[in-house]
Amino acid sequence: MRRRPVLPSHHDDTEKGGGKPPQSRLCFLATLCVMFWVLIFYFHFSVLASDPEGPPVAVATEARIARDDHPFPVPDRVSDPALASPAIASEPPPATIPKKEEEEEPSAVVHLQEPPPKEYPFQRALKTAENESDPCGGRYIYVHELPPRFNEDMLRECQRLSLWTNMCKFMSNDGLGPPLDNEEGVFSSTGWHATNQFAVDVIFGNRMKQYECLTNDSSIAAAVFVPFYAGFDVARYLWGYNISMRDAASHDLVDWLRKRPEWDVMGGRDHFLVGGRIAWDFRRLTDEESDWGNKLLFMPAAKNMSMLVVESSPWSANDFAVPYPTYFHPAKDADVFVWQDRMRNLERPWLFSFAGAPRPGDPMSIRGKLIDQCRTSNFCILLECDLGESKCHSPSAIMKMFQSSLFCLQPQGDSYTRRSAFDSMLAGCIPVFFHPGSAYVQYTWHLPKNYTRYSVFIPEGGIRKGNVSVEEILRSIHPDVVKQMREEVINLIPRVIYADPRSKLETLKDAFDVSVGAIINKVTQMRRDIVSNSEDQDFVEENSWKYALLEEGQRTIGPHEWDPFFSKPKDKGADSSNSSAGAAKNSWKIEQGEQN
Repeated sequence: MRRRPVLPSHHDDTEKGGGKPPQSRLCFLATLCVMFWVLIFYFHFSVLASDPEGPPVAVATEARIARDDHPFPVPDRVSDPALASPAIASEPPPATIPKKEEEEEPSAVVHLQEPPPKEYPFQRALKTAENESDPCGGRYIYVHELPPRFNEDMLRECQRLSLWTNMCKFMSNDGLGPPLDNEEGVFSSTGWHATNQFAVDVIFGNRMKQYECLTNDSSIAAAVFVPFYAGFDVARYLWGYNISMRDAASHDLVDWLRKRPEWDVMGGRDHFLVGGRIAWDFRRLTDEESDWGNKLLFMPAAKNMSMLVVESSPWSANDFAVPYPTYFHPAKDADVFVWQDRMRNLERPWLFSFAGAPRPGDPMSIRGKLIDQCRTSNFCILLECDLGESKCHSPSAIMKMFQSSLFCLQPQGDSYTRRSAFDSMLAGCIPVFFHPGSAYVQYTWHLPKNYTRYSVFIPEGGIRKGNVSVEEILRSIHPDVVKQMREEVINLIPRVIYADPRSKLETLKDAFDVSVGAIINKVTQMRRDIVSNSEDQDFVEENSWKYALLEEGQRTIGPHEWDPFFSKPKDKGADSSNSSAGAAKNSWKIEQGEQN
């Protein structure tokens, strides 16, 4: 019997199942399929996603699209080995991007660190002004301890200070001079002295000794005072000495100052000193023996300092005018108030007055014209002066005339200014000026910039031509306006006098206080401008007189109504020109003859 061949077992199962594979085979195939896809997803999400430098897979497409619009170049991720097929064991590992290149990716934000603000050695002094509990904050003054040859030795040799006058008597009472007799009752009971008009050096120096905010710590000082008697120094050697002798003390002073640490703070720009003479005495331009004065204000180092003089140069930036000393030096506020009330209540029978002498040798002088007008007027009182004996040499005669007048004529003297202007204001007399250089561009710290409040201005050109009448102009001013102007003058009295250095006014500010305050403000503003890098780079020194007339905060200058008076410095721009030097020489006639 032929036996049937044995078929594979699965064939039998198929037949038994009606042609369908058994259930166990289907499960096996499904399991293989699931495992296959599990491996695929595991490789996709685990192996590829493990690249820390690559973007998440979910945003890979978006990253590639965004790369096309990125403003900075982005590395091409397609060529990145991390996204390629896994490397074979025999292949070298894929190269990695150097760290330096990673840091230079343009997408990184670079923060530039600003440099720290610059520190200045004077900033501690500026900060003292912010201390509200310190009454001297921002007001401290440091005073150099100069060798006595610069000050006290001059006083011990006071007989050498003037060729014609023994100045020793004027050095008494701390520079005020001997007390004045009051036989005619012109003065008040106390505070009146025969003060020399060139004594500001010693008066100012002694007042500084009483200043309430002196300090030995220069780092907190708002300004530095140099107690050099510059006016007395130049007075010793003006006549009969060569220029080396005239300049010797000034050179010595500058050398001494430049060795001091205080000088290095600002190169001397925070230093100030006093020279109680007109600026032309310190502005010798040449080294000719015949030229006038010394070179103190032209020395490069000294030009950084501020110098207080009784008359400044309109075209120079380093000298500032302070009032001439008068005869009145009150010890307390009450002395001032009593005097002011007395001036308010005086009867003034004369419309105007003039005290002075003609200048026949000066064709530009209008003094002769004014004297002629006064002589022919029924409203003017005249006190004529010459080199001989006259009432012009008597303080009581001068003050008595001023007290009897509503207006006092103040033309130029041998230079722009006159002591007489301050004597007349002290008497409550309204000054009449004929040149802006006589007061308006000079005493800008002490007098209102609106000169019409306290004075009358009549340009001298009309007087010189003879077509202007002083009497007519003054009579045309309404009495109410005259009263207001006189009140303004009387209120200005404290600011134009120097109080007794041996005492201190309680509430009023005298000429010393005003001057020191102005210097402090000047230095403080300069320091702030340096810190803020806002110094005026367009400053023109020849226009210094214009800057002095600007209101606080203003810096821009332009054409001015007084340009014709100051069109150019005299004689080719030289402060030490023949005309200026001549004026300085002539001013010594005042001392020689003690005339006004």
